[in-house]
Amino acid sequence: MSLLNDIKMGRGREIIEAILERERISKDLLVERLLKGEIVIVKNRNHKNIKPLAIGKGLKTKINANIGSSREIDELDMEINKGYIAKEAGADTIMDLSTGRNIKEIRKKILELIDLPLGTVPIYDVAASAYEKEKSFVKMEEDEIFDVIYEQARLGVDFMTVHCGVTLETFNKMKREGRILDVVSRGGALIVEWMKYNKKENPLFERFDDILKIASEFDVVLSLGDGFRPGAIADATDRAQIYELIILGELQQRALEKGVQVMIEGPGHVPLDQIETNIRIQKELCHNAPFYVLGPLVTDCAPGYDHIVAAIGGALAGYYGADFLCYVTPAEHLKLPDLDDVREGVIASKIAAHAADIAKGIPGAIERDIEMSKARAELNWEKMYKYAIDPKKAKTYREKSIPKELEDVCTMCGPYCAIKVQKDEK
Repeated sequence: MSLLNDIKMGRGREIIEAILERERISKDLLVERLLKGEIVIVKNRNHKNIKPLAIGKGLKTKINANIGSSREIDELDMEINKGYIAKEAGADTIMDLSTGRNIKEIRKKILELIDLPLGTVPIYDVAASAYEKEKSFVKMEEDEIFDVIYEQARLGVDFMTVHCGVTLETFNKMKREGRILDVVSRGGALIVEWMKYNKKENPLFERFDDILKIASEFDVVLSLGDGFRPGAIADATDRAQIYELIILGELQQRALEKGVQVMIEGPGHVPLDQIETNIRIQKELCHNAPFYVLGPLVTDCAPGYDHIVAAIGGALAGYYGADFLCYVTPAEHLKLPDLDDVREGVIASKIAAHAADIAKGIPGAIERDIEMSKARAELNWEKMYKYAIDPKKAKTYREKSIPKELEDVCTMCGPYCAIKVQKDEK
């Protein structure tokens, strides 16, 4: 029986209590929003070494960090180290997006070694398997796709991106309207090509009930993927994107009826003036289901700085109601992220999430800033490091430049520091 069904029957107390230890929300409100699908609790019943994580309305905005190998760079140790760095930097979850040769080994090690909830995109595993068999993905049988979903769920994967809204009709709407960049989602593109080759509807859509059975058995949260998310700000909020969202809202209601928890994934590349509209449309069409957004990226022309672009969009998205931010690294659009890229991406997203939480009035969010301000008023540098989002960088920057005679200030203002001047006057 799934967690949602347990809660309906008055069970699941241990998981509820674990959430209440981490979030400032009443038990009654938490349970109410869980049952309405406005909050999800991420924890596969087979993933033993993690604490349950709640995502959704009225809770702290959460951060996901993507890791994973590619066909060109396939190093197990590097991906495990990325997981450690993501956790140390403050990520709430990680997703394994591996497409290389050691997918199963990488996933097994992540589940064993990194005590954070793990997400995956099963269709990547299917595509990599086809590549190894020297077989085109479009020739993969439907059951091969569902076998991968089942196996990942059984191993302990906590949430999965499944591209159930990628349908023939959605694709046709996109083609009729036209885009600069058509389908930029890897999973979405694979499904589109499978449908075109086989002249059949997306099996993830047609056999959604089969996915629900698997998710219910292992308590996997379904992250309904946005295969038609815009990959250019000029394509944002078009018919295909919105039509897919309508489908995902309908699927979310079907999932709730079966006791399966659902998040909805969102764009993508969206200009600043359309972010609020996108969040409001999703919350309306998808019944306030948790919204998991990539960025959004608010300009297309800053390669090398897309973590900043995404943080700008993420802060606004979080303020307007997005619940879960997928980090973007400086390597976005350019290369596979390295260890430094992962850290930079997590920190940028954490800043965005924290800024959003302050503006939303999430209980406890502004307290950290108040303590930081008090530490600055005291010129208490150790206390400042304690409350910094990235203590390591703050301490390193200061200590590598400060001479002993300026121990209480920094090299920007030195003896003319406004706070020091006023303290000395007293």
